[in-house]
Amino acid sequence: MSTDGLTLDHERERRTGIPELVYGASKTPEQIASALKQLASVSGAALATRVDPAKAAAVKALVPDAVVHELAGVVILGTPAGRPAAARIAVVAAGTSDLPVAEEASLVCEFLGAPVVRITDVGVAGLHRLMSKLDEIRSAEVVIAAAGMEAALPSVLAGLVDRVMVAVPTSVGYGVSVNGLVALAAMLVSCSPGITVVNIDNGVGAAVAAVKIARLAAR
Repeated sequence: MSTDGLTLDHERERRTGIPELVYGASKTPEQIASALKQLASVSGAALATRVDPAKAAAVKALVPDAVVHELAGVVILGTPAGRPAAARIAVVAAGTSDLPVAEEASLVCEFLGAPVVRITDVGVAGLHRLMSKLDEIRSAEVVIAAAGMEAALPSVLAGLVDRVMVAVPTSVGYGVSVNGLVALAAMLVSCSPGITVVNIDNGVGAAVAAVKIARLAAR
């Protein structure tokens, strides 16, 4: 183990197709900066998630070449080398409150080599907004749908498009939404069959699942 407490997995991409992604929420800026530099020194690029603005500023001071995506809480160092071809992924956010999770998913997809089309603010409270974007969504082979509140978006979308649907419940909503637990339950009990559901606010997990499917679709 190194002096910063990190034991990095430089072989993960070779084994699984997905490199180690740094989870920044429980790490210090120094640990995040060290992990990014060590990973990028081997593979050319590295990505950290769940990096709040204050921590991101500290990381940027330690690693000036790092690029901070504040909305998503993502920090990227370097440019990824060529990765396997992947089909397009549509990342669909029900509302602007869901954007941090949706953008986390989008950035991870792009980091892993998949082209992304971003669709925002098409929640079912205004169904006409979603209907007007269906052609764009259908231009992708895989759909990530991020929604909080009652999380109806993935169910509606899955009844309208013939694409793989990866649903992300977000911790958006009042009172009994219980920080996304209701959204998670709603997605799990959806009447639209075949929806894949990841954990609350887990844009990274949705992105990895979508990219692996998109790579298969591109073969």
